[in-house]
Amino acid sequence: MESLSQVLKQWPGGRQMTKKADELLNELMAEPLIKRLRMQHPELDDSLVKLNLNRVYQYVKEHRNCSNCPGLDNCPNDFEGHYTLLDVESPSGQPQLNDRKVPCKLQLARETESRIRSRVRSFYVDDRALEQGYSADEIMRKDAERIKAVGQIMRYIDQTKESGLQPKGLYLAGKFGTGKTFLMCYMLHELAKTGFSGVIVYVPEFVEDLKSMFNEPQRIKETVEMMKQTDLLVFDDIGAENLSPWVRDHVLGTILNYRMNRKPTFYTSNQNLDVLERHFSFTSKDGDELHKGQRLMDRIRPFVELVVVAGENKRGR
Repeated sequence: MESLSQVLKQWPGGRQMTKKADELLNELMAEPLIKRLRMQHPELDDSLVKLNLNRVYQYVKEHRNCSNCPGLDNCPNDFEGHYTLLDVESPSGQPQLNDRKVPCKLQLARETESRIRSRVRSFYVDDRALEQGYSADEIMRKDAERIKAVGQIMRYIDQTKESGLQPKGLYLAGKFGTGKTFLMCYMLHELAKTGFSGVIVYVPEFVEDLKSMFNEPQRIKETVEMMKQTDLLVFDDIGAENLSPWVRDHVLGTILNYRMNRKPTFYTSNQNLDVLERHFSFTSKDGDELHKGQRLMDRIRPFVELVVVAGENKRGR
C-alpha cells in the first residue's frame, strides 16, 4: 500500500481527484479495522474520516504491513518498529481523531533485551557470549555429562529470583571448553531480567591490563569500585593469570574483602580450589607466600558453592 502522498500525485485535478478521494474513502470505510473502530466510537462519522483521510489511510496501511511483518530490520512503516494507533476524543464536545505511534511486540522485545544487556558489562570476554540468545532447553540438552552442573546453576538462578542475592556465589571448575563461561553468561542474562547488575571479567587479560594501569591510580580505583559494587561479579578463568603480589593483595584482595558477606562472587576455572590456593601462594617476584595465598582463599572458599562442569571440549565445533 503506497503512501497517501504518492496516491494523490497519480490523480489529475478537479472532479477526477474528488472522485478518487471518494473511492478511497469508501475503500477505507469497508476495512474491517475501520469498522471495528467505528463500532467503538459511533461519533466517528464519514465527514470526520474524510477530514482525517491521511491519518486513517496511514493507520490501515501500517496495520496491513504489520499483518505481513517482514521482521524488525525490514520494517516498512515510517517509524521502524512502530505502528499508528487512532483515538477519538471530544475535549470540547466535538469529536477529534488523533493518531500516535506505538511500538510493536518485536520492538518492545528488542527494547527489553537492550535493557537487560545494559545491566551486564563484560571486560575482555567475547561479547558474543553475552549477545547470543539463550535457551534453557538447549543448555540442558547440549551435553548430557554436564546436566548436574546445569541443574545447580538453574536452582541458583531460581533461588536468586525468589529471594534476592544469595550469600554465596558459585565456583565452576572443569576442563577446557566445557561451557563454564557460557553458563555464567546465561546466569547473568537471566538475573539481569530481574533487575540485577552484573560484570564478567576475563582474569588473565584483566591482570595484564592492571599492570599497564599502575601509574593511573584513578582509573584503577574506578575499576575496583565498579567490581565491588555490582550485584553479580564473575571472575572468568581465574588461576590462568600471571599473578603479581600487588594484583593479588591490593586488587583482588580489596575486591573480595569488600564483597564477602555483602554480594556473591562467581568464578570459572580449570583448577580446583586447592590448586587455586597454591597458585595464589606463588608469584614470580616473591616466590612462595603460603599465608598470602591462604588469606585470599579465605575470601573465596567459604563464599562459594562448588560446581563441577563435566563434558567434552566444545571449542572449535
